[in-house]
Amino acid sequence: MGRAKRSQVPARILARRLLKPWLVKNPRELLTAGIGGALGTGVDVAVLVLLVGHHVSIPLATFIAALAGAVTNFTLNKYVAFRDRSPITLGQIVRYDVVAVVAALLMAGAMKIATVANPGVPLVVAKLACAAVVFAIWTYPAQRRLVFARSAEVV
Repeated sequence: MGRAKRSQVPARILARRLLKPWLVKNPRELLTAGIGGALGTGVDVAVLVLLVGHHVSIPLATFIAALAGAVTNFTLNKYVAFRDRSPITLGQIVRYDVVAVVAALLMAGAMKIATVANPGVPLVVAKLACAAVVFAIWTYPAQRRLVFARSAEVV
């Protein structure tokens, strides 16, 4: 296979090669939801740094940045990862918020466990490891089944 053809491998083929099909029903969805989460986090951090750099208080900047990241993540997951073209409803936003709050609680618990069990582990390494676990066991499945479920799949 030539160099040009290798670079044109679609994301779903790559995802199928990297993920076991018996563990994941839709590898493209999982991969794009993960990318959406990473981009949402990037927006969160960028807005935080920008606002603090403009002398906005850290708590207010953190709140605004978290909202910006959440909106980014919601939008990318709705329209790209889960290909949901239905109108946004208040119920969908509430379900997204509930999933996010539970994820935050799971992250807090996981970080406590990770940092107590491994006191020398760098904070960012612990955060990334915990985020990956919480994404795999809660955030992705909950968003897929509760927030962006197709009408035939609604729980």
